[in-house]
Amino acid sequence: MAMNRYIFLLTRVQPRVRQISFRNAAASVADLNQPSRIIPLYGDGRTLTIISRRNFSSSSSRPPDTSLFVPVDIKSEFSGDGTVGVELTQPLDKSELLKALNKFYKKKEMQKLASEHGLDARLFHQAFISFRKYVLETETLGADLHIILSDICCGAGHIDDIYPYFMRHAKQIFPMLDCMDDLRKISDLRVPANWYPEARAIQRKVIFHAGPTNSGKTYHAIQRYLEAKSAVYCGPLKLLAHEIFEKSNNAGVPCDLVTGEERTFVDTDGKPSNHVACTIEMSSVTSPYEVAVIDEIQMIRDPSRGWAWTRALLGLCANEIHVCGEAAAVCFIRELMYTTGEEVEVRSYERLTPFSLMDHAVESLDNLRPGDCIVCFSKNDIYSISRQVEARGLECAVIYGSLPPGTKLSQAKKFNDPADPCKILVATDAIGMGLNLSIRRIIFNSLLKPSVNEKGEKDMDTISTSQALQIAGRAGRFSSAFQEGEVTTMHRDDLPMLKEIMSRPVDPVEMAGLHPTAEQIEMFAYHLPEATLSNLIDIFVSLSQVDGLYFVCNIEDFKFLADMIQHIPLNLRSRYVFCTAPINKKQPFVCTTFLKFARQFSRDEPLTFDWVCRHVGWPLVPPKNIKDLVHLEAVHDVLDLYLWLSYRFMDMFPDANRVRDIQRELDDIIQAGVHNITRLIRAAEAHGSENLAEAQMQASTQARRRPRGSQALGPLVGDAGDVGSLSSRLVQEGQLTRELLQQLQREWSQGAQLGRTTGKQAKGSMAKGKAAKKKTK
Repeated sequence: MAMNRYIFLLTRVQPRVRQISFRNAAASVADLNQPSRIIPLYGDGRTLTIISRRNFSSSSSRPPDTSLFVPVDIKSEFSGDGTVGVELTQPLDKSELLKALNKFYKKKEMQKLASEHGLDARLFHQAFISFRKYVLETETLGADLHIILSDICCGAGHIDDIYPYFMRHAKQIFPMLDCMDDLRKISDLRVPANWYPEARAIQRKVIFHAGPTNSGKTYHAIQRYLEAKSAVYCGPLKLLAHEIFEKSNNAGVPCDLVTGEERTFVDTDGKPSNHVACTIEMSSVTSPYEVAVIDEIQMIRDPSRGWAWTRALLGLCANEIHVCGEAAAVCFIRELMYTTGEEVEVRSYERLTPFSLMDHAVESLDNLRPGDCIVCFSKNDIYSISRQVEARGLECAVIYGSLPPGTKLSQAKKFNDPADPCKILVATDAIGMGLNLSIRRIIFNSLLKPSVNEKGEKDMDTISTSQALQIAGRAGRFSSAFQEGEVTTMHRDDLPMLKEIMSRPVDPVEMAGLHPTAEQIEMFAYHLPEATLSNLIDIFVSLSQVDGLYFVCNIEDFKFLADMIQHIPLNLRSRYVFCTAPINKKQPFVCTTFLKFARQFSRDEPLTFDWVCRHVGWPLVPPKNIKDLVHLEAVHDVLDLYLWLSYRFMDMFPDANRVRDIQRELDDIIQAGVHNITRLIRAAEAHGSENLAEAQMQASTQARRRPRGSQALGPLVGDAGDVGSLSSRLVQEGQLTRELLQQLQREWSQGAQLGRTTGKQAKGSMAKGKAAKKKTK
C-alpha cells in the first residue's frame, strides 16, 4: 500500500497541465496518450516502467461560455427618492443623454475595464443595450444616477462616471457575474473520489476479471458474490440483474432485486436481504457490503451512462470490488484506482469456446441453417428479413431493444428450445448482453449502426471493434448446443470490412463519465434563481473543471425533458427527478404521456390506476399490424415510466401494483404479437398496397385531365414520384417493405417506358396518316 502511494506521488512530480474541453472529450482522448517513463524506484538501481500519470485540469481562469448567459428581465420600479434628482438639477435631455451613453459605449478603456470584471464583448453589448433602455425609458431614475447623468450632459461631469452604475445594472441582469467564484467551486469535478467519504474510510481491494465474451469472467466473480455474507451485483441491464437474482435464490442465497421500475424482496415482511442484484444506476453508495460486483466495466466510457459506472467504482462501500469487463479497460481502471490509493489485482481469462470468421458470406436467405442469428441495426430491417425468412417456410424468433424484457426472454426461450421448430433468430445488437442464446452462426446483415454523437445528433457509423466482438462472441457459447461458433456477413461486400474491423485491437478505455448531481444543481439554482433547469445545466457544464481522466456525460436527453416541462410549475428537486427518467424521446406517445404525468403531478393530484388506464386506452386489443405493435411497445414504456416514478414519489403514484399487473397482461399481448409478427407484416403490406392503389388511382385521374400527347408523359412520371413520398412514409412506419417498394418502382418504370413507347407509336401512326393523305391528294 505504501509503495503504491509512493509510485503515485512520483508520477505527479512534474505534471503537465492541459486544458480539456469536455464537450469534445471524445476527440481529446487521442491527445491524452503519453509514453511510458522509466522511474528509479529501488536503491540498487532497479527501475520500474509505469504509464505516465495524467493530471490535466481545466484551468480555473478558463473563460465561461457567455452565450449561455440569459439576461434577467428587470422591472422598472418607482424610485424611493421620487423626483429628488429632477428637483436638484433639471429634467434630462434625452438626445444629449443618448450621445453621452454612446460615447461611453465606444470607449475602449470602459470595454477593457468591464472585461476584467467578467463582461466580454458579447455581454458588454447586451448589458449596454439594457442599460441604455433603462436610462432612456425609466421615468424616475435614482437621485445619484440622475445627478451624474445631468452633470455629464451639461459638461460638468466625466463620461467615465457612468461605469459604476453600468456595472451595477449589468450584475442585475447577469447575476452569475457576482457569484462566478462560487459557481466555479460548485462545478469543480476534478476529484470525484472525494465525493464518497464512506468508501474512502475503508481499504477496498479491487479485483479485475478481464476477458472476452464467454470467458467465464462474470461466473468467477459471481461465485465470490454467492460465498460472501453480504454482496451487491451491479449490471447494465434489468435482464442481467434479474438473472443474478434468480441464480442467487436458486442457489439458496436470499437475494433482492432492485431496478428503476421494480423492487422485489424475498422476505415476506419486506426486510432487505444481505444480497441484492440491481441495475448500475440503482446501486447504493452508503450501504456496507463484503463483496460488490460491477459488470461490463468498459461502459464507464459510455457517453450517456458512463457516470453510473464511475459512481459505483469510486463509491461502493465493499471490502472487495470485483470488476468484470474487457481487457482494454485494465490499464485505465488501475490508473483510476491510483487516485484512491487502492490496489488492483488482475485475473485474465480466455474464451471457453472458439469462434471463427468465415471466408464467404451467406448472400441469400436460402442459405440459412438452424442456429443462425441475423443481426440488424434497424427495426425496419428486422421486419423485412423476418418476413422473408418465414416466406421460405422457416420459423424465426425476433429480438430488438424496445421489446419488453419478458418478450425478449420468451423469444430467446423459443429459439433455444430444441423441440421448438423455430431455429432462426433475427435480432439487433440487443443480444450482445443479458440473454443466453444457442447460436451457431452470427450473420451481420449490415455493419452500419445509428448512434448519437456528443451533440445529441443521430449519426450512421461503422460498428466499432468492441461492438463487433461483443456481438460475434454470442456464437458458440459454453454449455449451449453449439460449442463452436462462426461469424460472417449477409452481403459479400461487407465481409472484408468485417475482417478488418475484427482484426483491429480494441480501443483502450481512457476516460470515465461524470454527471452533475441534484445537490450541485440546487446550489447553482440558489445563486441563479431565475435560470431554467436546462440553462442551469448548460452553465454548470460550461464552468465545469474536470481532471484528464474524466469527461462530462451527454446531457442532451436531460435538457430535452427539462425544456419539455419547463412551463409546468414544479419545485427544482421534483423537476430534476422527472428529467432523469429513462425515456426514449423518439417515441411521441411516451413524451406526450410524460408531459401529462408532470402536469398532473404539479396540480398535486395523484395519478391513480383509473387515470392511467384512461390515458393509455386500457384495455388494449392484440395488434393487427406493425403500427399497432409499435404502439403497444410505447404503452409498455409508459407503464415502466409510471413504475419508475412511483418509487420516487410514492404518494403521487399510489397504484404501482395494479399498474404492474396490467403491464404483465400487456407483455403477454406483445409476446403474442411478436409470435405472429409475419401475419402483422402481411397486414401492414396489404394496408400499404391499398394506400398505394388509391394513390395510383389519383395519379391516373390527374393524368386523364391532362392534354394528350408526349408532353403529358413527363408530368405523369412526376406523379409516380409523388407516390414515392408516400411509399417512404409507409416504409418508415413499417407498413411497407423495401422489397415491395422496389417491385413497385420497377412497375412504375415499366409503365413510364410503356407510355413513352405508346407515345412514339402514336406519333408514328399520325405521321403515316398525314403522308397517306398527301399522297391521295
